[in-house]
Amino acid sequence: MRLLLHWLLNAIALVVVAYVVPGVSVHSPVVALVAALLLGLANAVVRPVLVLLTLPVTILTLGLFLLVINGLLFWAVSGLTTGFEVQGFWTAVLAALVYSVLTAFLWMLVRHEERQPR
Repeated sequence: MRLLLHWLLNAIALVVVAYVVPGVSVHSPVVALVAALLLGLANAVVRPVLVLLTLPVTILTLGLFLLVINGLLFWAVSGLTTGFEVQGFWTAVLAALVYSVLTAFLWMLVRHEERQPR
């Protein structure tokens, strides 16, 4: 149940990113669900490998290169998903940053609601 909630929150965040960041578009809620699933898989499987391979650059940039990795994954998922479009690399970096902040905020709200006594 928790995994489905996380997936749904990520899809909602993706739709909000499409409204907030110019150059990002999501054509339907189903596309948002598919793109959120692919983003989750990319972040779980591909991102750790990329972080390990680019560790020296990440250390030299004091972690800022992680934004580039997030942007590349966001852009790659847009290339794999029809109906989810990102116009360029820097748009993908900005969209990935907004997406990360939104998902963290939404997840924080859900956790806060779970802790409230009834």
